[in-house]
Amino acid sequence: MDNEEIRTILERKVKAVTLRPAVGQNTARTTVRLKPGLECEVTEGPWSLTVAMSEKSGGTGAGPNPGIIGRGALGSCLALGYAMWAARLGVRIDALEVEVEADYDSRGELGVADDVPPGYTQVRYLVTVASPASEEDVRRVIDTADRYSPYRDVFARAHDVRRQLRISALQG
Repeated sequence: MDNEEIRTILERKVKAVTLRPAVGQNTARTTVRLKPGLECEVTEGPWSLTVAMSEKSGGTGAGPNPGIIGRGALGSCLALGYAMWAARLGVRIDALEVEVEADYDSRGELGVADDVPPGYTQVRYLVTVASPASEEDVRRVIDTADRYSPYRDVFARAHDVRRQLRISALQG
């Protein structure tokens, strides 16, 4: 699809959710099933992928670990958002790469230091863009896309996370 087709599709979506906000509101549901060997099958709709801990962490290494998936979700959401906003704003991008870095201290995840968070202590990303457009136009695309990026928001803002627990007894 070229940028004009992308822009047309996105502008149609903008019009739809502007006229009827409920059209843009939904709940996404992904199912994750634990398998033997610190491995999970992740499914949503027609998509399925394997997530696993590495062998050095006691897993099978059959797929990327959750950290890779999380950083990949952030980086790919940013890259796709840049492409979508470039199309909407009429700015040509010839090549784009997002490199995501995240600092962590394993002591938190392993429960050996309560004063160390189990997650990332800092997340950074480097965006490299090749474009014949002016620096001002490229910055406008990147700044706008960052402002409206769903996964940048997930990483940058605290969210209301709620757990439900269902325990079933094994039938024997």
